[in-house]
Amino acid sequence: MKYTRLPETADAKSPAGADIRFIMDGPTGNMIHSTVPAGQINRATQHKTVSEFWHVLEGQGQIWRKSGSTEIIVDLEPGVSIDIPAGTAFQYRATGTAPLKFICISMPPWPGDDEAEYVEGAWQPTV
Repeated sequence: MKYTRLPETADAKSPAGADIRFIMDGPTGNMIHSTVPAGQINRATQHKTVSEFWHVLEGQGQIWRKSGSTEIIVDLEPGVSIDIPAGTAFQYRATGTAPLKFICISMPPWPGDDEAEYVEGAWQPTV
């Protein structure tokens, strides 16, 4: 059984551009804490084999997702959860005056940054 505490500083940057802190990992998935500074628009990506669940903790933002002919933009605010199935193009941004913070669970475990492919998104990235 594992026990962790949220690191005080970021461990890395996601391929999309968020500051990430590693929280937990195991054979079926892993969990990170993501922070997007206010006003930042991250790069649009698509994952080859990994699906994700997100739960927003703080801040305001939006996420654009596209799978086949289905395209949707969802407002991100505390209490909102979304999924990103493998192969779904997505892009997100922090629209408020405070950073956007969320928990992200990846299934299976994140295999490395070459998992993410850059794609055309809804907005012009700032990172």
